[in-house]
Amino acid sequence: MECMSKIDGSDLDGRLMHLLLAVLETGSITAAAERLGVTQSAVSHLLDKLRTITGDPLFVKRGRGIVPTARAEGLATPARELLRQMQQFAQGPVFNPATWSAHLTIAANDFQRDLLLPALAARLRDAAPNVTLRIVPSGAPSAELLRSDACQMVISPRPPDGTDIVQKRLFEDQYRVFYDPTVRNAPTSEADYLAANHATVAYEAHRGLDLDRQLEARGVHRRFVIHVPGFSALPAFVCGTPLLITAPSLLGRTALAALASSPVPVACPGLPMYLIWHTRYQQDAAHRWLREQLESVVGWALAGVNTQGH
Repeated sequence: MECMSKIDGSDLDGRLMHLLLAVLETGSITAAAERLGVTQSAVSHLLDKLRTITGDPLFVKRGRGIVPTARAEGLATPARELLRQMQQFAQGPVFNPATWSAHLTIAANDFQRDLLLPALAARLRDAAPNVTLRIVPSGAPSAELLRSDACQMVISPRPPDGTDIVQKRLFEDQYRVFYDPTVRNAPTSEADYLAANHATVAYEAHRGLDLDRQLEARGVHRRFVIHVPGFSALPAFVCGTPLLITAPSLLGRTALAALASSPVPVACPGLPMYLIWHTRYQQDAAHRWLREQLESVVGWALAGVNTQGH
């Protein structure tokens, strides 16, 4: 009797499964070697290994050819299933958003939130109805926000530093001056712009917008009389007053839609916007699908289309 200690399933691998099926399907060691692109001696060696593992001859001579044993024929279906599972292990499961159940957190301040996330939520309701979306303020986002998994994605013009942090530019906006046209005209010169009182956003105490700090560093000194924690709060303070707001132009479609706007009469940098995530999700099928949905929503938003119906 053959020693049972030689039978060890851990010696099985994909090559042996392919070998078994190749010999079964071709009925020949020579044809199996040609199919697998190896020598006949390699096929014979691997077949001997498989015989030791299974404790069965698997193939026996009949005339000039070979025929499978009952055990070999019975192993065909499990071998195909094992190969399928190995392939799935390597590639990951097929992702189906319709059956995806998850609680997702996205960090975004009110500009990005109101521009993009209602449309993303509508897409999730249609395509992934078992997903719950939670939106939190990003402030000036830190790498730890993503490392701790407090959120799975951040949308921000300020990607945090970190070799484990991935970013992708979604779009770039330009700044405009917003004002109440029933009270004042658009500022047409730098002198007019600097003579006005201004309102702005400070998401964090003692830290204004990057634009405000950049202009101040260039010697463009404005007089701020209102600081609020988000763009959506500005209209309540500006409507009916001569105050000016310098803000991303796309806010004219959301929080600042009640105000008129004009070009800024001083040079301003562009405002790139990034989608940011941790490398742990780089190859995750569900996260990749979510990123694709958000990028698609950006296209609709920049085109000025109402994405709620898409």
